[in-house]
Amino acid sequence: MKIEILGSGCKKCNTLADLVKTRAQELELAFELEHVTDMEKILDYGVMRTPAIVIDGEVKHSGSLPGQAELDALLNQG
Repeated sequence: MKIEILGSGCKKCNTLADLVKTRAQELELAFELEHVTDMEKILDYGVMRTPAIVIDGEVKHSGSLPGQAELDALLNQG
């Protein structure tokens, strides 16, 4: 699974990257994590509010930090 965290590198974006990495490891998922800070690439996804989570090329969440239950659901549906 390829997970991309979209964001400028702000505190929320970094926090989300850490949360996703930690939770994916706890769930024992095979994943690759990339933090995308290039605004052109972020806009290519159609994301207007960051942080955002993209899983396997599909935007799954944007504009806030998801709760653990929502994050688990996003990661488990891949």
